[in-house]
Amino acid sequence: MAGGWARDDAVNEQIEVSTQEAIERMRLRNAQAGARESADFCEECDEPIPEARRQAIPGVRLCVDCQSGRDRAWRPAGGINRRGSKDSQLK
Repeated sequence: MAGGWARDDAVNEQIEVSTQEAIERMRLRNAQAGARESADFCEECDEPIPEARRQAIPGVRLCVDCQSGRDRAWRPAGGINRRGSKDSQLK
């Protein structure tokens, strides 16, 4: 439920827009990664990358174990606050 002058579905609409923007960023990143050839061996541990993984993820550079470690260590960015702070809305 939105408050103030916002429509009741404004919050859900904003969540949907943010989700779509994140999906588009991932698609762009994957398209750019697909432009380069997949590695035969992991860049971190030099273990062979299975053919099935190289075909499933074009441009892959890490084995499953190394990628899993990076995924666990990753912290999401803060994102964009489109509404701004209340102080910025006061004039």
